[in-house]
Amino acid sequence: MSLGLAEVAKIAHLARLSIREEDAPIYARNLSAILELVAQMNAVDTTGVAPMAHPLDTAQRSRADEVTESNQRERFQAIAPRIEAGLYLVPKVIE
Repeated sequence: MSLGLAEVAKIAHLARLSIREEDAPIYARNLSAILELVAQMNAVDTTGVAPMAHPLDTAQRSRADEVTESNQRERFQAIAPRIEAGLYLVPKVIE
């Protein structure tokens, strides 16, 4: 896919970039090369290739999902200004 100068100007406008007119052909050539590379990558047959979460396919290190703190709800609610049915009551801020 080859981009023209008008398309480069439109892309620059949408990206809020200021480019000089004499640099527009260089941008057009570079952007066209990027789009051609993407087209080549899209043309590759990837059927049968399993997606990977990481390019090196390394195992994720993760810790065991264990409770490490005791339940302190009673302690925290004892110092709260207002509670009702185990919930914290706060002042109404929206009318």
